[in-house]
Amino acid sequence: MKSSMIILYVANQERSRKFYETVLEKQPVLDVPGMSEFRLSEGMLLGLMPETGIAEIISPPMPHPATGTGIPRCELYLIVENPEDSLRRATDAGAELISAAALRDWGDIVAYCTDPDGHIIAFAK
Repeated sequence: MKSSMIILYVANQERSRKFYETVLEKQPVLDVPGMSEFRLSEGMLLGLMPETGIAEIISPPMPHPATGTGIPRCELYLIVENPEDSLRRATDAGAELISAAALRDWGDIVAYCTDPDGHIIAFAK
């Protein structure tokens, strides 16, 4: 495997791109109608694809992605230097706070929030 990408289906690509620019403190490496991509680390990208675009490919037989908005199905777990700072940037950009940074059972200090589409984001150290 040369690289990997996680793609989040979003209601509004521009809104989500601006949100992730703020949260990740990065510009997208690709930003065209239908897809924005951020390099998270070497070999790992985060893609933002409009729900309407992917629905043209997968619906039917799959339900339209908009029907699942806000239902937690996965989380974007980001290892960062300072979870509190990352959480503050996210909430300032419109994220909903789920849980402040705290030491978790598995040994990481982790803060949780949602992006504008309800995807779960964890900032961990």
